[in-house]
Amino acid sequence: MRFLVIGDFVARKSHDCDITFKIIDIKEGPNGTYCILNGVNLRIIADSPVDDLMEVDSNNMGEIETVFNENINKSIEKIIMDRGLNKEESIKKNRKRYNHRVIKNDKDDKNIKNMTFARPGKVLHVDGDSEYLDVCLKVYKQLKIDTVGKVISEKDQPDLIVSLVKEVKPDIVVITGHDGMIKNSRDYMDIESYRNSKYFVQSVAKLRDYEPSYDDLVIFAGACQSCYEAMLDAGANYASSPGRVLIHCLDPVFICEKVAYTNVSEIVNIQEVVKNTVTGFKGIGGLQTRGKCREGYPKSAYI
Repeated sequence: MRFLVIGDFVARKSHDCDITFKIIDIKEGPNGTYCILNGVNLRIIADSPVDDLMEVDSNNMGEIETVFNENINKSIEKIIMDRGLNKEESIKKNRKRYNHRVIKNDKDDKNIKNMTFARPGKVLHVDGDSEYLDVCLKVYKQLKIDTVGKVISEKDQPDLIVSLVKEVKPDIVVITGHDGMIKNSRDYMDIESYRNSKYFVQSVAKLRDYEPSYDDLVIFAGACQSCYEAMLDAGANYASSPGRVLIHCLDPVFICEKVAYTNVSEIVNIQEVVKNTVTGFKGIGGLQTRGKCREGYPKSAYI
């Protein structure tokens, strides 16, 4: 095998090559040369001795990622289908609401259906990884969610997050990147046991000082194996990772979609939010939160 260099795609032999990583740094330590690794699709940062790494083709996904990615397109299709059903249900509610004042015949009923429109919540997605952010932005666009994306390293996020929110004025903020438990750590409640959780927690706390209302500003925070309880205690609506497991790079997107397209008059169903993610209840959790989608009537004739 040739010498590994920064940018190579590798897998760990000791973990049965289950996850594909990208080498972001190579260092010398007391036990020899080791590499700092970022997950390709899973939001984890890790380190590994060079001898434990096997180079892989960039198109050769690890076993876990292959399973995840097979389900992503199905998840997107299901979300779009469910959104259509939810819109029909909302329109039915409007029909009942306006029954005695507006609807006089079938023509009026059809007009309400055709002239109702929706404005889903706006998202600010702050990510420590530019490649992850690019993937997320493509899916936000596919799901028709107005999103502003910013690449900011995890350690710099606490200093910049409030000014970004003031500038963008989002309804939903995502604070994410890479994380992971430091090797040989055993105290799951010690923030110092995690690579980047403390930065996510600091960012959330600063945002809650700026906007205390959980419904006015919805916050998702965390990455792989992040200190879930600390994120929620700092003021996040949703966070990772209850089971200290790896989460997929698109998990924050699926959280945002559910919140962005749930009507402001309704509380987002937390079980449905978790079910819509790639990694499920071990990877993502949160609190009751009001939706951010506002219905309007009538629809403009000029758009």
